[in-house]
Amino acid sequence: MPATAQEIFERYVWAGMTRDAAALAEMFTVDGVLEAPLVPADHAFPRRLEGRTEIHRAIAAYYERSTDTDRKVNVAESRYVLHATADPDVFIAEIDTALDGSGGTTRMSLVQIFRLRDGKIALLRDYFAPEQMD
Repeated sequence: MPATAQEIFERYVWAGMTRDAAALAEMFTVDGVLEAPLVPADHAFPRRLEGRTEIHRAIAAYYERSTDTDRKVNVAESRYVLHATADPDVFIAEIDTALDGSGGTTRMSLVQIFRLRDGKIALLRDYFAPEQMD
């Protein structure tokens, strides 16, 4: 039985929360694409990554250079809603994340569009305010 949108989304979030670049990349098809269209070209977070190998390499490098490791996701205060579409291989995640850190709790809202193929992510478009990733 193929994984549900919720299962895929929750595994993706867990890989990100635990900063596990290998697990995150493994969720993508071999030719999968991760896009962050709102990110400027010179930002530390990559704007577009093509292929599982490139996703793994770039996300691992991003995790290594990230300086704000004291921010942790507050699961109890974070919320998400998954929206089904007419295409069974496409779903949308509407997310409000609460992040606890030394300066208190901050919130980040974002939208992710997932396109699946054979139970893996073929395309993920991640729409967030890049200044909140610094």
